Amino acid sequence: MGIDPDRDWHLALAWAADAAQRRRLPLRLVLAVPPRHDTRHVDDTPGPTALRHAGSERIEQACTWVRDRHPEVAVTGELLDGFPAPVLGGAAREARMIVLGSRHLSRTAEFLSAGSLVIPVTAQAHCPVVVVGDAEHVSRQPAYVVAGVDGSASATAALALAFDEADLRGAALRVVCVWQRPLIMLDDEKVALRAQRALLSEATAGLSEKYPDVHVTHEVLTGHPVEELARAAEHALAVVVGRRGRGGYTGMRMGSVVHGLLHRAHCPVITVPTA
Repeated sequence: MGIDPDRDWHLALAWAADAAQRRRLPLRLVLAVPPRHDTRHVDDTPGPTALRHAGSERIEQACTWVRDRHPEVAVTGELLDGFPAPVLGGAAREARMIVLGSRHLSRTAEFLSAGSLVIPVTAQAHCPVVVVGDAEHVSRQPAYVVAGVDGSASATAALALAFDEADLRGAALRVVCVWQRPLIMLDDEKVALRAQRALLSEATAGLSEKYPDVHVTHEVLTGHPVEELARAAEHALAVVVGRRGRGGYTGMRMGSVVHGLLHRAHCPVITVPTA
C-alpha cells in the first residue's frame, strides 16, 4: 500500500489491513520521497532530509496503527527514494494487490497534480489496484460486491477476483452487464439483451461452482456504463472491473469506464488486469 504523508490515510489503510487479514497475507507499506532536483546525484539538502524524517514518522505511525487493528498481520514499512508513481508501480510487480487512497479530484486536476497517483499507478500496475476514495458500505445488509462484465479477458479476471472477494467477506455478488443502445439498431433490442444475459450466465458458470456459498445475481442494465455501474455500486462493499486492452471496461484513456468509475463510484474501486 502507498502512504501519503500529507493526507489522511486511515480509510485506505483500514481497507488494506482488513484485506491482508482476510487473505492471510503480509502488508507492505511504502512511502516514496521524491528528490528535490531530477538528478542522479545524491540530494542531501534540508528539503529531502525533512521529507525523509516526516516520512519515517508517518510509516511508523501507520505500522503501529495496523498492528493495533490486526495483531496477526505481518506489517512492514519502507521509505523509498523516487517519484511516487513509478516507485509504487515498481513495488506492485511483487504484490498480490496494491491499495491507494483517492481525493476524488476532477479529471483535469488529476492530470495536472504532481502528486497524483491513482491514474498512473492504476494504468501501469501488473496486479489488481484498489482505490479507496469512499468507505465500503458495511452497514448495508445483505452486503454485496458488484462486478462489471463486458466479455473481455480482463473482465473475466475481474469476475474471478470479485467472486473471491465476496466469498472471503460472506457477501453477495451482483454481476452487471451494461448495454448501450446503438444509434442504429441492426438487431432487435430483445435479441441484444438476451445475448447479454447469455454472456453473464456463461461468464459465471464455472465460478459459481467454485464458490457455491456466494449468492450471485445477474443484471443487464441499459444506459451509460459509468453511470449504471456507479449506481449499482452505490451501497456496495466494492465495485470490481477489468482494465487494459481495447474497448469495454479495459481502456485507461480519458473517457474510459475505468477512469470514470475512479471519479464517480462512492465505494472502493478494484481494477484488475488481464490474468
